[in-house]
Amino acid sequence: MSKHSLTRRQFIHLGTGAVAATAATKVTLLEPHLLSAGARPVPPSDTIRIAGIGNGVRGCELLEASTKVPGVECVAVCDLYTSRHIAAREALNKDVPGTRNYREILDRKDIDAVIIAVTDHQHRHIFEDACAAGKDVYCEKPMSHTVEEGFSMMEAAQKNNRIVQIGSQRVSSILYAKAKEIYDSGKLGQVTAIEAYWDRNSPSGAWVYPIPPDASEQTIDWNTFLGSAPKRPFDPVRFFRWRCFTDYGEGLGGDLFVHLISGIHFITGTNSIAERAQSTGGLYHFKDGREFPDLIETFYDYPNFRVVLRCNLNNDGGEFIGFYGTQGTMIIKDSTLTYTPQDTTPKPEDYSVKGWPKTAREEYWKKWEEEHPKPGPHETKLAGEGESYATPHGYNDTVDHQANFFNAVRTRKAVTENEVFGNNAAIGCHLANFAYFNKSIAAWDAKAKKIVKG
Repeated sequence: MSKHSLTRRQFIHLGTGAVAATAATKVTLLEPHLLSAGARPVPPSDTIRIAGIGNGVRGCELLEASTKVPGVECVAVCDLYTSRHIAAREALNKDVPGTRNYREILDRKDIDAVIIAVTDHQHRHIFEDACAAGKDVYCEKPMSHTVEEGFSMMEAAQKNNRIVQIGSQRVSSILYAKAKEIYDSGKLGQVTAIEAYWDRNSPSGAWVYPIPPDASEQTIDWNTFLGSAPKRPFDPVRFFRWRCFTDYGEGLGGDLFVHLISGIHFITGTNSIAERAQSTGGLYHFKDGREFPDLIETFYDYPNFRVVLRCNLNNDGGEFIGFYGTQGTMIIKDSTLTYTPQDTTPKPEDYSVKGWPKTAREEYWKKWEEEHPKPGPHETKLAGEGESYATPHGYNDTVDHQANFFNAVRTRKAVTENEVFGNNAAIGCHLANFAYFNKSIAAWDAKAKKIVKG
């Protein structure tokens, strides 16, 4: 990986994440990956033909990102809201057929893979039908709407030998790859505490999206949208702000916790489920009929460390993950990464011996000096040395995540964020919500594959 060094002043102008670099004097600008699928250009015969199922905000972002990956062509789109077919074509900058019926997509033999970006409660049946139809699947996070659905989706992917990637794009970020490199190097020492938050402070950040003027039962297939959810009269608020409601989404857990959990799992190499979780929070500001809190904090117990997550929709704190080890601290803040070593140089005790007689103190210090000779000039470790990294302006980890998926579709090599990884991260969201709504500890029963009160 080639690197470009920045001065401290240049780094500060890169963005808000630069505040993490207070202990560093040099910042390295990471270079993006080459997005080609291999060493040679992709021949037309190897072009991957895809379709987008779900063309809302995220669906259009994913379609646009796919256009930046060589050897990929979108040939169809699907959404229950007809106007989104137009939005999808605009994201692709090309004319493709649109449909409300995803099965028309799956019936096409010329489509290799699908991007599923529908509401969470629609994931399972589209995912499983796509796997049965022989399509590889990119599925937006969180993978599942319930614990039971996640294991069913895993089984479908493995039974049909499908390439699956779940859409928490930080797993493919060059910044997170550098964080994993530092973590794996052992420079942090023993990491026992991890803290993360993702805070926003705007109506849009709280999913209070405007309702399009043409939204109606004529432009939206409302009954299909409801699917397995309880039947109710047409309500555009529920259609466009679905993350607010338990029938269709997982609130902050499914929107933001899953990114933080996926990033932590990737960096630490922990592809497993937390043993238990405790949540607190509440609905303080956005009292608009939603069922999820606008502030939630969750404590997770993993075998070797503890994790504290927070999402707050009432203050714009940005995105943060901190790893606290016996030898160093590593902070990811928005688009920057900083590693700061702890000063672990041996030192004689000073505080507690103040209660000793002077002669005893001096004897202790003299003996300590004899047992700890000063290191030579080449052996001295600089306690203030640190490392800081940043992504270049305009870097988009979603494009990298798409590229990793399409390369796997072509080569049949496994991806990191497969159905197992995605399911483990989704269960972390379910643990948080279970603990919050039940006002109890949520314990993971691995044998029964379910969440129980702890």
